[in-house]
Parts: sequence; structure tokens; C-alpha cells
Amino acid sequence: MNPVGPGPLGRTFHEPGPSPASPSLDTVRDELIVVGAAIVRDGRVLAAQRAEPAALRGLWEFPGGKIDPGESPAQALVRECREELGITIRAGAPVGDDVPLAPFTGGTSVRPAVLRLLRAELLAGEPRPLEHLALAWVDPDGLQSLDWLPADRPFLGPLVPLLEATGRAHSTS
Repeated sequence: MNPVGPGPLGRTFHEPGPSPASPSLDTVRDELIVVGAAIVRDGRVLAAQRAEPAALRGLWEFPGGKIDPGESPAQALVRECREELGITIRAGAPVGDDVPLAPFTGGTSVRPAVLRLLRAELLAGEPRPLEHLALAWVDPDGLQSLDWLPADRPFLGPLVPLLEATGRAHSTS
């Protein structure tokens, strides 16, 4: 797989192709999971505009981050949303398939990495951009108008039916 563009820790999307170098089996560690939150409200999903690093400033993503040792994906997502947005969420089921990311290299080990998007229910608070330039609630028609990080783009298709279903449910209540 070949990386497409620069990325922060674990956020470089890959295209199929030969790998420039494969790590030896004795240096490969467990898979690193980076989690993103699909926080859906009234048929719209929350998007966050990156502030850092400079190469990704202004691009849009689903809020989240990497799982710390001892955390489940759901626990990591709850922590990340509290830190990045000042909100309390409940993590739910995955949206779409995991997306391969650039391997994470730490010391002498290499860890394969994936981005996993989880549906998230907003329980308390109103999202604030504590670590981002801006936040936006985006409806299905607006998803393609944002300049998304390459790793987040594969989730846009699976999100549309979810947003349309929650939007219809909201308009009939």
C-alpha cells in the first residue's frame, strides 16, 4: 500500500500497491486503532476542522484519536470527545469498514493501524472546538462540499443512509 499525502499519527490513507518496505515479523506489534466519532443529530453529523499539524490545517475530520493502552475503542472515543469537544458521548456501533492507515512506528516496533468510525450519541454538553479551528453540523447534501482528510472520506458513503434515516425520524416527531 502506498500512502496518499502526509498525515498525523495514524491518519495517512493508503492506496493498494506494493509496500516500499515490510517490517520483519518480530517487530510488528498489535494493530493500532484510531477511533472517530460520528455524532449524529437531526440528520446531520458533526465535522471538525483540523488546526494541526500545519500540513493538515483546514482539512475536515471526524473527531477522535488513538486508543491509549488499556482502553477499549468506546472508552477512547468518550475520552477524546471530552478532551476535543467538551462533551459527553456514548459510543455505539461502527459505521462502515475500518480504513487502513500508515503504520505507526515507535522505537524499534511497527504497528499496523486502522481508522474506525463509531456512531456516537451526544449525552451532555454542546460541542466546542477546543482543539480544532471550527465545527460544523453537516447534512447528507453537504458532506461532499467539505475538504475531508483522505482517511475519513471512505465513511461518507455509509453515513448518508444513517443521516437520512435520523433526519426523517426527526421530521416526523
